[in-house]
Amino acid sequence: MDRFELCRALRSAGVPEAYYEIQDCPHGPHTADRYFLEERGGLWAVGVHERGTREVHEWFTDEDRACRWLHDRLTDEGPRPEPATPEEMDRLLHDADGIRRRAREALDRALSEAGHRRTAQGPRPDDGRPRPPSAG
Repeated sequence: MDRFELCRALRSAGVPEAYYEIQDCPHGPHTADRYFLEERGGLWAVGVHERGTREVHEWFTDEDRACRWLHDRLTDEGPRPEPATPEEMDRLLHDADGIRRRAREALDRALSEAGHRRTAQGPRPDDGRPRPPSAG
């Protein structure tokens, strides 16, 4: 596989173009953090562009292996979830009230914590940014 075949394979797999940057392949806008593949002095570098810095994860002597490495990273969906056991399903189906109660409690805690942070920071102007402390 060469980098042009990799670009086509990633598009076919539905991987958003913003998630990767491949040398000489046309693409749309990138996200701030993305994988990259580029040739450097006869070697192929594959890594992550993150916060304006490129970190090489692997070096390859041939383009095919570099492309396959990147393809695997971008198309791996991870392990499939384990199906629930009959006991777990029964507990979930019969504890709907408990699940709703715990979800409501978690939401209330999060809203309360957000309110405490907002109070500690002082009121916010209309644009949503914190105001500097007043000199008083």
